[in-house]
Amino acid sequence: MSRPRTLGLLLAGLSAVLAGHGALAYKISGVQVETLAKSHTSWNGTPLPAYRTGQPEVTIVKYHIAPGAELPPHLHPVINAGVMLKGELTVVSDTGERLHLKAGDTIVELVDQVHQGRNDGTEPVELIVFYAGNVGQPTKILQDN
Repeated sequence: MSRPRTLGLLLAGLSAVLAGHGALAYKISGVQVETLAKSHTSWNGTPLPAYRTGQPEVTIVKYHIAPGAELPPHLHPVINAGVMLKGELTVVSDTGERLHLKAGDTIVELVDQVHQGRNDGTEPVELIVFYAGNVGQPTKILQDN
């Protein structure tokens, strides 16, 4: 692993540990911790489900969605959250609820609810999503139209 990547992973891990402690009990020079999202509900207010038993598995995915591209209807059987790095994305649930995201926004995604995303903007979307599931469990399930 390269040195910059190792340092980046170390700082990301440190930030995660420190963020988990709420207010910092001490300060570290040159390190800033910012909680981007913390929720017990998804973006439409639905309570997040309890974690399943079994071996946990974390998956981190970076999506690149071209202008005009649309993700097919799908659902996530696992808790997941994301951060928009670039572009704009509209998420629509099967009940018609809408969420418009732009660069810098966070999302605590729907679980076991059909939805889809669409890039109505003029630049590509870059979105990083963190999935908290179990070994062998899919992170998304495509739905028939």
